[in-house]
Amino acid sequence: MHRRTRTLTVAVSTLALTAAPLAASALGSTPTSSPDRADSLLAGPTAAAAAVGADETALREQVQQAAEQARAQHATPRATRDGRTTAVPGSAQLKAGLDQLVADGAVGVTAQVETADQTWAGSAGTTTLDGSDPALTIADFRAASNTKMMVATLVMQEVEAGTWTLDTRVDDIIPGLFPAHPEVTIRHLLGHTSGAPLGTYELITPYIEDPTDWEDFVGALSRDYDDQEHVDAVNAVPWATEPGTSMTYSNAGYVALGMLLEEVNGRTVANLLRERVLRPTGLRNTSLPTVSDRRGSGLQGAMFTEQGWFPLPDFDPDVFSHSGSVVTTAADLNDFTEALMSGELVDQSTVDTMVTPSVPNELNYGLGMYAIPDPCTEPGEPVEYLYGHDGATFDTLSLAFSSRDGSRQFSLGVAGRDLTATQDGLYDINDALVPLLLATC
Repeated sequence: MHRRTRTLTVAVSTLALTAAPLAASALGSTPTSSPDRADSLLAGPTAAAAAVGADETALREQVQQAAEQARAQHATPRATRDGRTTAVPGSAQLKAGLDQLVADGAVGVTAQVETADQTWAGSAGTTTLDGSDPALTIADFRAASNTKMMVATLVMQEVEAGTWTLDTRVDDIIPGLFPAHPEVTIRHLLGHTSGAPLGTYELITPYIEDPTDWEDFVGALSRDYDDQEHVDAVNAVPWATEPGTSMTYSNAGYVALGMLLEEVNGRTVANLLRERVLRPTGLRNTSLPTVSDRRGSGLQGAMFTEQGWFPLPDFDPDVFSHSGSVVTTAADLNDFTEALMSGELVDQSTVDTMVTPSVPNELNYGLGMYAIPDPCTEPGEPVEYLYGHDGATFDTLSLAFSSRDGSRQFSLGVAGRDLTATQDGLYDINDALVPLLLATC
């Protein structure tokens, strides 16, 4: 096992500890805030909590870089033994990318690529940190923020049904949900333009008694939270911007969307998801659990810290709730993005709205998904895009993207996260991501 140098990891720490409005506001709002405590929050578990938002931002930037690298490789195809040229990797190269992640430190990996002509699925590693059971292509994993695409789909179904519009104020559905920000709308929450902070940091840090103790951190992740606590956490701190002015990624915003869905339907988001997304698309291995269920044949993540590895079998899904608690498989993620892009879940005009940013932003984030350059764009042709999302919990990573016409998809799930604030990452996800992107061509 070796560790790869990644300047991107440095950017994560810098964003989390010096530049992110999230970290700055939360440090001052901790119940037992003091200069000594503030200094201690700059390292260890609480720094990891602060980094979660910046970490996902850095992951999106890395996905964008991988897409550009894949485009460059596609434009300069290599020669094959029979004299033909191609930029599309074969099965051996795809498998090698997954194996490299495990060799460098990931616990288990699973991936799937689908095109009009073929489907490839692969896996590497084991299901648990200290286990011997091999990770399988059918293994499920925490999809984290890929949940947002599914919740956004439910919300857009309500828009199509006339329950509300994108410009309906949240306060008109649940009065007083954001008392200091009554102008926040459905569109603002979907596109992360409400100005609300991330929410995850603010939610869990009051329950970390010793900010240098990783066991305390694990305990906070195992606590049962309700949705109102997520909202209360962001209502208790300053917001980053005024609604509608710029993008500030917020898990709490999607928790609020789930609360709105439950308010108008009188049913849980899990039930709505089963009825209106999973059953119509045949997703039999996807769920939105409310209690930990990471014991079994799925990929059971773990986090790598300055004190070594910590498995998280009791990581409570309520830490992310409607913003990131879905458990799924690579195959189901592909089927979901295909169905969404193909107009099976919402109208094509609605998909067009979802892929269009509400405000300009570097990630081309729309309403519940964002765009990356399609590596299959031929040289000289206008750039096309793949649309999807990523996910980053404290113990897993995931990615799911599709072409706009729904004809090509790839999904990736990785168990094992490096939460150390160092220049060396356990693995470089692009070792697997670039071949997967090229394989969609």
